[in-house]
Amino acid sequence: MSKLIVIDVGGTSIKYGLWDDEIQVLSNKSSLETPNNIEDFYHNFESINNEFKNRKIDGVGISIPGIVDQDTGIIGGSSALPYIHDFPIKQVIQEHLNLRVALENDANCAALAELSIGVAKDLNDILFLVIGTGVGGAVVSNRKIIRGSNLYGGEFGMMMGDGKKQLSLWGTAVHMAERYNSKYGMNLSGKQIIELADSGDFTAKAETQVMYDNLAQAIYNLQFVTDPQAIIVGGGVSRSSIFMKHLIETVNVYLDSLGNIPIYPKIMASKFHNDSNLIGAAYNFYN
Repeated sequence: MSKLIVIDVGGTSIKYGLWDDEIQVLSNKSSLETPNNIEDFYHNFESINNEFKNRKIDGVGISIPGIVDQDTGIIGGSSALPYIHDFPIKQVIQEHLNLRVALENDANCAALAELSIGVAKDLNDILFLVIGTGVGGAVVSNRKIIRGSNLYGGEFGMMMGDGKKQLSLWGTAVHMAERYNSKYGMNLSGKQIIELADSGDFTAKAETQVMYDNLAQAIYNLQFVTDPQAIIVGGGVSRSSIFMKHLIETVNVYLDSLGNIPIYPKIMASKFHNDSNLIGAAYNFYN
């Protein structure tokens, strides 16, 4: 029976569990606080490994922030955990655990979860858009992640939005809420402002529309770059049916106004949220 330790490294917590690849079930889920140094980081991994020492384990699948080089096992870029970057961390983890290790970027793992048993399980070519504090994502062609020559494939948040600022600043509920609260002296969450706008509040509608416009323009452009079968939207905000409704409506408004568009993007909310990175880490390990 194929069993795999799966770990999702986040800025505040390290989630983990046991994946059964034969029946595709995640069990034994738990978490640890993310440490602030590399020594305790390795200790946490050893503790997780010891928890399953009486099981027959194929290895460890890890979802982790940053630009993951599959060939060297080095994590480039930057993240909330500066100590994981710019050295062959995959090899070091393998030496600590004495198990085969597979690393993948967290957004890519979320996309792979949808490909494996999520909304994209019957699709080959998708774009995955993760909307959180910033905007991330993944490009998938023939069910494989396209990383690009510099490993920045899918970093959609670096695209230019309105006002010569990156999409990560204009296209998220987090930054939308910051702008709204700063303008109106409020302390509302992005979710609350989205709901307020849906109820008809003028100021909330104006601010949320900036977010929807930037995301809609990005989705329109991305559709005609890779021509995917679907664009999957993930991240916490994708749970909101209100958000998804207005995003799709805004995309369609742009397309209708142009009048000569042969296809409309198929936009879907992701199936998985909290467990997506763990499931995707397993898919990455076995594929």
